[in-house]
Amino acid sequence: MSAPVVIIGTGLAGYNLAREFRKLDPQTPLLMITADDGRSYSKPLLSTGFAANRNAETLGMAAAGTMAEQLNAEIRTHTRVTRLEPANRCVWIGNEPVAYRDLVLAWGAQAIQVQVEGAAADLVFPINDLHDYGRFRAALEGKRRVLILGAGLIGCEFANDLLQGDHEVDLVAPGEQVMPGLLPLEAARAVRRGLEGIGARFHLGNVLERLERNGAELQATLSDGTQLTCDLVVSAVGLRPRTAQAAEAGLAVARGIVVDRLLQTSAAHVYALGDCAEVEGLNLLYVMPLMAGARALAKTLFGNPTFVSYGPMPVTVKTSACPVVVSVPPAGRAGSWSVEAHGNDVKALYLGPGGQLLGYALTGSAVQERMALNKQLPPVLAELPQILSLKSPN
Repeated sequence: MSAPVVIIGTGLAGYNLAREFRKLDPQTPLLMITADDGRSYSKPLLSTGFAANRNAETLGMAAAGTMAEQLNAEIRTHTRVTRLEPANRCVWIGNEPVAYRDLVLAWGAQAIQVQVEGAAADLVFPINDLHDYGRFRAALEGKRRVLILGAGLIGCEFANDLLQGDHEVDLVAPGEQVMPGLLPLEAARAVRRGLEGIGARFHLGNVLERLERNGAELQATLSDGTQLTCDLVVSAVGLRPRTAQAAEAGLAVARGIVVDRLLQTSAAHVYALGDCAEVEGLNLLYVMPLMAGARALAKTLFGNPTFVSYGPMPVTVKTSACPVVVSVPPAGRAGSWSVEAHGNDVKALYLGPGGQLLGYALTGSAVQERMALNKQLPPVLAELPQILSLKSPN
């Protein structure tokens, strides 16, 4: 039997690539390797589970066995790749070498670890996958008070979800506004007001320094000396692309694993997709670029080299207390914000020197204007002329 296409990771990136590849090629051997149980689920739904009263079991859409049958693939669960060996076109699982025709790294990003002093530091929960979500839900059973570290996109989404699920929420973050780097100040203020309107309590300009047990409760001490009582802590301070193993194998890495517009790494026959990949300096931890990459890479693996391109890619933030859609302006592009605000309805446009729309942030009812604005935005990565198809992907 010929060597398989090997995909490491069974999250949105891995499974969507496998689906797209199977549309083109139903027969080439396909092996997927994952450190978890291989359940198919949509990661964005992790921050809507409490409001929808869904646990980890009901958020999972299909077990690994079902996915293996659907994809005509072998899926090895609870399996960790210990070494990549691009020169010999194989990966190692312990002492077992696994040969590949092509290798795709789709192993995502890991939660940034928060350093907290105190005897209860083990009760700080990152929620980066379905297993994390299940652990947190089990620990929160019968409890109501949650302290969230971080007031970025994920922290605000979890706050909205937990509040809708009838929990009490405090948010602690070192910045002076919510979603810094994503929203201009007036839009950020609208989101904060919306969340405060359903019960959120913000402690900005702070970090968590100590977490101690106090009977059945937890006592949190912030950097300004504030004492907060809670039952559990969620860490939502951000994600970092998984690059260590790629770097050990000699692959080029920066913030993410460096790939070209074919999503190929610095090694032949090795590709990276999704949260772990950096395409022309862009490491975009969102669904839309992941899906575009999966479609393009499937064609390349089929023998039709296809450059990935990104059109406008606005991000919808799941904060129903104050809806948000944002298209972040390109880094380094000169321009300024023009803001119209009516309460929590904010329309902020980032305009270039010639008046060209380069980005926007919409909150409240202003999100209704997103479709018209999307038509005016430049692509994030413009299309390139396609190159000649290969006769064989080998």
